[in-house]
Amino acid sequence: MSYNLQIDFYSKKKIRIALRQLFGIGPSLSNQICDQLGFSENTTVDQLSKSQIDRLTRLVNQQYFTGPELRRLISQDIKRFIRIGCYRGFRHNDALPLRGQRTHSNARTCRKRLNRSTYAR
Repeated sequence: MSYNLQIDFYSKKKIRIALRQLFGIGPSLSNQICDQLGFSENTTVDQLSKSQIDRLTRLVNQQYFTGPELRRLISQDIKRFIRIGCYRGFRHNDALPLRGQRTHSNARTCRKRLNRSTYAR
């Protein structure tokens, strides 16, 4: 079970902080999940019972995309943009900012660091 969520269930971290270790779950979503399951602010991971861990695992796996599954969906979306030839696809392909940011004075480091063959057709 802990393998599914990739959380160390023996740690002393608060559950709201520990859920943020999952790719795709940030602070607001972590708080929403904990409120939905009825966990208090100060509940630590090692205080959770087996049934609470089961409920948490079931909720996260059924309602949210996390980890490698989310990374795969994002990658598929980027490849779809490139394949259909839309503006965002061109920008992804050239490793440039997508949403109207400046490129004259900014965005140089992102162009240097990205491996452009990642998005090659």
